[in-house]
Amino acid sequence: MSTHKPFCCPGPVSRRSFLEAGYLALGGLGLSDLLRSRAVAATANSTNRDDTSIILIWLQGGPSHMETYDMKPDAPIDYRGLLNPIATNAPGIEICELLPLHAKVADRFTLIRSITHEKSQHARGSVRFLSGRKTLSVNPISEFPTVGPIVSRMREHRRVGVPNYVASSARAYGGGSAYLGESAMPFVVGGNPGAKGYRVPNLSLAGGLKNRLDDRRRLLKSFDCLRRDIDANGTMESMDDINQQALSLLTSDKARDAFDLTKESEATRDRYGRHKWGQRALLARRLVEAGSSFVTMGMSNPDVTGAQRTRTAANWDIHAINGDLYYDMGLRLPHFDRAVSALIEDIHQRGLDEKVMLVVAGEFGRTPRITTQPGTISKVMQPGRDHWPGAMSVLVSGGGAPMGQVIGATTSKGEYPRDNKLDPNDLLATIYRFLGIDQNHAFLDRSGRPMPILPYGNPIAELI
Repeated sequence: MSTHKPFCCPGPVSRRSFLEAGYLALGGLGLSDLLRSRAVAATANSTNRDDTSIILIWLQGGPSHMETYDMKPDAPIDYRGLLNPIATNAPGIEICELLPLHAKVADRFTLIRSITHEKSQHARGSVRFLSGRKTLSVNPISEFPTVGPIVSRMREHRRVGVPNYVASSARAYGGGSAYLGESAMPFVVGGNPGAKGYRVPNLSLAGGLKNRLDDRRRLLKSFDCLRRDIDANGTMESMDDINQQALSLLTSDKARDAFDLTKESEATRDRYGRHKWGQRALLARRLVEAGSSFVTMGMSNPDVTGAQRTRTAANWDIHAINGDLYYDMGLRLPHFDRAVSALIEDIHQRGLDEKVMLVVAGEFGRTPRITTQPGTISKVMQPGRDHWPGAMSVLVSGGGAPMGQVIGATTSKGEYPRDNKLDPNDLLATIYRFLGIDQNHAFLDRSGRPMPILPYGNPIAELI
């Protein structure tokens, strides 16, 4: 260690002590590193709609439109399947019989039945749907930034006491920040936020660490004169500012309260469902209400164990070979129904529907015609549907848009759009418009080429 005395500050401080202080102040998370990299262009992307938010309920694997929102009761049996449609409280809208709670709030959501694209592999389909661009890669990490990281970067100037971008996993399959860098990735909360004793790992300080934060602040302050002497361009000022942001998140009552589901009544938590999907939906509402801009919550893996797990697909990818379509839907849809309907109801009852847009989707739909194959576990013949980007259904609620409507229609067998054919880019353009983000804004990719947020796409007229 150098014996050179500090420029004007009492007491020697080693480089190791300084670095240890930084990591201890952040609970060893590197949160300041994440925030520091976002400080470069903090004022360049300001928008006049900073108080708007998106909740994306992501159904990895691709849910069947034919068993959820686009029933075809008059199609042949090998297309329509065994489930029946039921009426809703919105005239003319019918949905699956396993979604009775959806049926009671149909006047508060809109169904889009005519989105189509051409990518039938999971990663490619996710990239296509979430970034608006086509890829030939099967890598689960996209070479293009998806919608969450883009919002994160465009809203990086916001400091509201809670993370701007939160997700239940670091990236959807095929998702990622690409050339926007890791600083645009989400604050991650996994697992079941409603479980007893659950703590958000990235916000929980180790025992005794909170009392040591003041010591770390004093240590940083002891370098004030050093900063003045060695860094006239303000880099250290920026670091102090970023460290303050990180410390604010770690010690903020607003952040801790937003993630604390015990603040909700027992009745509310019951209404969402005492399972992973329900409590994630409730957490999403709390986060956008507190000021988060983009929240992605996955509802892919159902809470099942033992024999149920051996008969159930890991996500919504219910081929005949890896899951029984009707057994799976019987397990998933009641949980899904309760969680999503409660979230829709809450958004509207709490007056959030003008400022919050809920989007429920996966990367594609499923084949209109049912296939039957021996299961990999049971070896008995079981029904399923394969990948199908030709048609899919998406639910949208809030966003200040007209509700209780259906946008577009598919052919009589649910194969392709018949009316009002739409592209995933049109939905993304709608999201960006709602958030006040210019879809033509360009970022430089890794080769230095300017890349607009969306290469094409128009906001959906019925949602404006």
